[in-house]
Amino acid sequence: MSATAASRVHFRTCNLCEAMCGLRIELEGERITSIRGDEEDAFSRGHICPKALALKDLHEDPDRLRHPMRRTASGWEQVSWEDALDEVARRLHAIQKEHGRDAVGAYLGNPNVHNLGSIMFGPELLRTLRSRNRFSATSVDQLPHQLVAYLMFGHQLLVPIPDIDRTRYMLVMGANPLASNGSLMTAPDVRTRLRAIQQRGGRVVVVDPRRTETARIADAHVFIRPGTDALLLLALLHVAVVEGTPRPGHLAAHVDGLDAVRELARDFTPERVAAHTGVAPETVRGIARDFLAAEGAVCYGRMGLSTQPFGSLCQWLINVLNTVTGNMDREGGAMFTLPAFDIVGGPKALGLGRGSIGRWKSRVRGLPEFGGELPVAALAEEILTPGEGRIRALVTLAGNPVLSTPNGAQLDRALGGLDFMVSIDPYLNETTRHAHLILPPVSPLERSHYDIAFHVLAVRNTAKYSPALFEPGPDARHDWQILLSLQHRLEVLRKGRRSLRAALKYQALSRMGPERLLDLGLRLGPHGAHFHPLKQGLSLAKLREAPHGVDLGPLKPCLPHRLQTRDHRIHLAPEVLVADVKRLRERFLDAATPEVASGELLLIGRRHLRDNNSWLHNVPGLVKGKPRCTLMVHPEDATRLGLTDGEDVSVTSRVGEVTVPVAVTDDVMPGVVSLPHGYGHGRQGTRLQVATGSAGASINDLTDERALDALSGNAAFSGTPVRVKRAGSPALATPAA
Repeated sequence: MSATAASRVHFRTCNLCEAMCGLRIELEGERITSIRGDEEDAFSRGHICPKALALKDLHEDPDRLRHPMRRTASGWEQVSWEDALDEVARRLHAIQKEHGRDAVGAYLGNPNVHNLGSIMFGPELLRTLRSRNRFSATSVDQLPHQLVAYLMFGHQLLVPIPDIDRTRYMLVMGANPLASNGSLMTAPDVRTRLRAIQQRGGRVVVVDPRRTETARIADAHVFIRPGTDALLLLALLHVAVVEGTPRPGHLAAHVDGLDAVRELARDFTPERVAAHTGVAPETVRGIARDFLAAEGAVCYGRMGLSTQPFGSLCQWLINVLNTVTGNMDREGGAMFTLPAFDIVGGPKALGLGRGSIGRWKSRVRGLPEFGGELPVAALAEEILTPGEGRIRALVTLAGNPVLSTPNGAQLDRALGGLDFMVSIDPYLNETTRHAHLILPPVSPLERSHYDIAFHVLAVRNTAKYSPALFEPGPDARHDWQILLSLQHRLEVLRKGRRSLRAALKYQALSRMGPERLLDLGLRLGPHGAHFHPLKQGLSLAKLREAPHGVDLGPLKPCLPHRLQTRDHRIHLAPEVLVADVKRLRERFLDAATPEVASGELLLIGRRHLRDNNSWLHNVPGLVKGKPRCTLMVHPEDATRLGLTDGEDVSVTSRVGEVTVPVAVTDDVMPGVVSLPHGYGHGRQGTRLQVATGSAGASINDLTDERALDALSGNAAFSGTPVRVKRAGSPALATPAA
C-alpha cells in the first residue's frame, strides 16, 4: 500500500519479547489497520508471532492509565504531573532523611530491558537514591547466566549465544524457544531455524521434565527430574574429559582450569547419576558421543536450569561443556556478539558495569548482591522485618512482582504496610494497586525503540532503530522524562538548594534524550566511525535511513580479544563454582534421605507463545481460546490421586494453596506437575477487565522464597514440592512408593 495523506506505512521492531521481529504497520489516519511481519527486515525476514498484534491493543486499551493517579481514602484521583512528581520526590526524600537511604527500595521489572529510555535513564535514578535495596526481575530469571559470565569471561553480559544457524547438533536443556521465541538467544522464527538444523543433517535434542513445544519437533526428547540437570551435565563432562580428552581447540592457550574440571567430573559417571536424574546411562553416553562427533555442536540451557537450586552450576557446566569440546567461540557452537551499541566492550559511560558479587548483603538473610542488586526473594522480608534499615518506601518501575516473584502472597501483604510506594507503570495491576501514586508513561507505539540489550544476545549481528509511530499527547510523559524529573528533584532536595550545575545538567539531558545517547554509542561502537571525518560507520542518522534494519553479518570468533577478565583468559574453574559442587554431591550422591518426601510432587512452570509473564493478559486476542492456566498431571499420578481431566484440584506448598483445573497428560513425566507463570489476576482493586476474566491462579502463591540458588540468590522456582488433591477432598492421597 502506498503512503498517502490518509494512509501510511510504519516499520518498527516489536518490543514485546526478545525476538526483535520486524513489523509492517499500516494506518489510515491515526488508526492502525494492519500489523504483519516485515519481509524486508534484516533479521526476522517477515516472521512475527501472535504477540505482535497486541501493540495495537496495548495502545488503545481503555484500562491503560494516561494521567498520574493518587490513591485516596475514597479511591483513585487524577493529579497533575508537577504535583505528582513533587510529592513523590518529597516523600522519598523525607523517608531517607529520617530512616536512612536504604529505607527506600526499588524494583525493576523485565519490560525495562525492552525500553530504550528506561535503560538509558533508569540507572541514574537508582544512583541518586543511593540505596542498597535494589531488586529486579533478573533474580527470578537469568541471574545465573550473568554471574557465570562475570566469573568466566569477565563481564556479566558476555553471555555465549548458540550459533543456531550453523550448528549441526543442538542440545536444549530446560528451555522452550518455540514458546519464548528464544531467550538469551534472540532468534526470530526459531521453528524454522531448528528445522534448518535437521535439514542440513544435524540433530536437535531436548532435555526437559515436560514434553514442550520445542521437544515435539526435536529429533529426541529426554525426560529429566527437576533440579538434577547439573548431575547430567557433569556426567556428560565425565564422558568428554575423563573417558575422553579435552579439546578446547583454538582456545587451548587461553583457558585455565582444565585439570580442575576433569577432577570434578571424575566421580559423576552416567551410571552413578542415573538414579537421581532418571536418565539412563546409555542415553547420556549417546548424547555425549553425538555431541563430540558433530562438526559444530552447542549446549543451550535456560529458565528450567537457571531457576533451580543449582542454577549457577548448570550454566557454568554448559559453558564448560561447550569449551572442552572445542565448541566455544566456534562457528556452529557458542559464540559472542559484536553489537553496534556495545555495552560490553564500549565506553564505560555508555555500558553496563562488568559485574560484582558480595559487596554487601541483605539485612535479614545475608544474601549477596550481584551487580548492585539483591535477590528479589528477599524483598518481602526486608519490608516486614522490623529494625534499622527496614524498607519503608518502594519505587517500582514496569514490574508486577506480586505475580512474578516467589511467595507472591507474602509480598502482597508486605506492600500493603509500606509508608509510601510509587509505581511508574501504565496499569493498575496486582502490584501497583498498593501504590500511593502511579506515574503512567506513554504507550510502546508513542516512543522510539532500539534494542540495546537484545542485540547483545542475538544469533546474528544486526542493528535497527524505530521512530515513534504516534506523537504523545500534550499531557503525556516518556519513561525517561519521568525518571529524569524525579532524579533532578531528589538531587535538589538532597542539596537543599537549586544549583546552576544541577539545572544545566538537567536541561542538557532533557534536550539529549535517549536518541542522542544512542547516537553517541553507535558512533563509538565497533561498527561506528568514532567521529573520524573520513571514515564511514553506523550512526543514528544511518539507521534512520534503513527502516528495515542493517545486517552486520553472522557471529564471528572473537576470543581472546573480547574477554573482559583482567588477565584476558577464560577462567574455566572459578573457585566459588568449583566449591559449590560439594553442595551438589551432598544433596544427591551422599544423601541418606529421599530427595522427594512421600506424597509430594515436583512443580515446574511453563510458558505459552501468547503469554509474556503477566503483562499481556489484558489483551483480548491473546487470552482467547481454551483456558491455559491448568495443572498438568501425568496419567499415573492422576490415577493414584483419583483425579479426572478437567476437575478442580487443590495444590499446596509450604507457602500457600491454589485451586486450578487439572489437565491429565503424558507431556509431563511421572512425579512432576506443571502450572503456567503470570496468572493470578483475581485480586480486588485492579483495573484489568480482560485479565480478571481469565484470572487463573498464580504459581508464585506456591513457590518458596526460601528456595534459592545458593551462589547467585536466583529464585529456585523449578521443582517446588507440592501436594495435590481433589478440590474439597478432606485428605491428601499418597502416591504409591
